Amino acid sequence: MENKIFIFDTTLRDGEQSPGASLNIYEKLEIAHQLAKLNVDVIEAGFPISSPAQFEAVKLIASEVDKTIAALARANEKDIDSAFKALAQARSKRIHTFTSTSDFHIMGKFGHEKYGKSLAEKRETILKMAYDSVKYAKSLCEDVEFSAEDAGRTDINYLAEVIYTAIDAGANVVNIPDTTGYTLPKEFGEKIAQLRKLVKNIDKAVISVHCHNDLGLAVANSISAIENGARQIECTVNGIGERAGNASLEEIVMAIKVRNDLLKYSTNIETREIYNSSKLVSGFTGILVQRNKAIVGENAFAHESGIHQDGMLKDRNTYEIMTPELVGYPKTKIILGRHSGRHGLKVRLKELGYEITDQKLDEVYLAFTELADKKKEVFDEDLRIIMGDSISHKNEHYELNYLHVISGSGSIPTAVVRIKKDSEIKEESSTGDGPVDAVFNAIERALGIKQQIESYNVRSVTSGRQAMGEVLVRIRSSSRSFTGRGISTDIIEASAKAYLNALNKKEQHETLLKTTSEENNLITVV
Repeated sequence: MENKIFIFDTTLRDGEQSPGASLNIYEKLEIAHQLAKLNVDVIEAGFPISSPAQFEAVKLIASEVDKTIAALARANEKDIDSAFKALAQARSKRIHTFTSTSDFHIMGKFGHEKYGKSLAEKRETILKMAYDSVKYAKSLCEDVEFSAEDAGRTDINYLAEVIYTAIDAGANVVNIPDTTGYTLPKEFGEKIAQLRKLVKNIDKAVISVHCHNDLGLAVANSISAIENGARQIECTVNGIGERAGNASLEEIVMAIKVRNDLLKYSTNIETREIYNSSKLVSGFTGILVQRNKAIVGENAFAHESGIHQDGMLKDRNTYEIMTPELVGYPKTKIILGRHSGRHGLKVRLKELGYEITDQKLDEVYLAFTELADKKKEVFDEDLRIIMGDSISHKNEHYELNYLHVISGSGSIPTAVVRIKKDSEIKEESSTGDGPVDAVFNAIERALGIKQQIESYNVRSVTSGRQAMGEVLVRIRSSSRSFTGRGISTDIIEASAKAYLNALNKKEQHETLLKTTSEENNLITVV
């Protein structure tokens, strides 16, 4: 048991905090189901108090996914109550509370005199907050985790005092985050070793680490922490997260598996689900995986050099330290076409990690046949796109009903759009500086809006002249960004769908805020 490493996946919380990586409730639920297949030990589903959408997503995941579900909360009763309510239906739940501990954070976040006039007084306030929050969370939930934010830059003696206090209050897990990705592997490992010596009650809790990748050392720091006594790693699929991201789940897991001669540890991860998890997260968040990314990149198992190819043909061990099959990387592309039936489609979708009902299959099969008529051959990546599209665009407020574009070197680009807004049809036309701009202008005229567009990206998802194109559009509303995704063999149509998808996410967010506000007002009146 002492060599078992628990994998705490925070893709749906810290990972979603990547700029532009906003996920709707249904996308988060689909990823959570895939994380369950991957067999992570804990799924941190979100930060319930931060928004109505976060609360509803955590609540839905807690009710449907049979894993330990964690929810984040700051060190106060209001946050903890929100987390507990969101986790109410979870089979196994964990409240994860945190407060800052480094001098940088204490002076920056708790600079007001109400927290104490001097640094020493403020530190005492933090200690009390840590104790009180863990104690309160423990009164609601048996499984409580405490995090000392920016532990990587926290004085070791004060950090030891904070961790002792949290365990004394009842914390089952104590997390030592390198929040800013500042430490080096040897330094971080030594910090974990020192805590094991300085904290007298450390044997009553599991030591966890949460490393960021600002210096590209998140995985190395996590492994160094394991070697010095940490037994839980907090990480994300594809290493996504704030700024430069988090420790990459797949890299940590496979490092332990491949180098088990030196790293005498084990995880419960079903490694053959790694590739499916990577593709699902990348597709929903719109954060592309770099080609040379370890384990899951397109080039991870590709060999172009003649010397490498010759060596591989003679013995795979010459240049591969793991097989692609071990991480679920497809050896061959399975092709489906217009004559393929529902059964063949369902079997292939299951192999790709999707479990769908017969009713859902009818919807997906229709999209599949429409694409097959255009493309003739439908590849695995096409199927992933179809599935992602059907989940991302669920319960949409705006839907593209018709699109017609005129463009050419000797004409002014003009677009006509017909949009179904709930049960109402809106139709407008407009010109623009290019066909995409004309489409966006027509959409804005039809809906009577003017929207700030932060970014527009387009890429080919599959290969060939009839490739599926994916467009990512990020819009800004006040302090929030919303990323929309659209796919089609027609890149102009994909652009229109992506823009409407972003607007739908914005609409869903505003509706949830309005609903929550009305409920709060009703409670106040009563």
